[in-house]
Amino acid sequence: MFTKGSRYEKAGTATAAKLDGTLVAVTRIPLPTSLSLIGFHRQREGNRLDLIAARFLGDATGFWRLCDVNQSVVPDALAARDLIGIPPRG
Repeated sequence: MFTKGSRYEKAGTATAAKLDGTLVAVTRIPLPTSLSLIGFHRQREGNRLDLIAARFLGDATGFWRLCDVNQSVVPDALAARDLIGIPPRG
């Protein structure tokens, strides 16, 4: 269902009941995988999280790892910061 390398790839599913009692499958919210940093990147105008992830992590779709390590639930909140912590590759 999710692409290889997605933060949800190994998250698993659960069953939840809607208000009307109907059961639906839901994706579990994954916890951050790592909080270690190798350094920081200073934001500049025109920088995007996918470009930063491509440069430092070797994977543009890994921007969610930047969010995790910086404890940012949504990418837009992280993009507004002056400094972005960079996790190790892999």
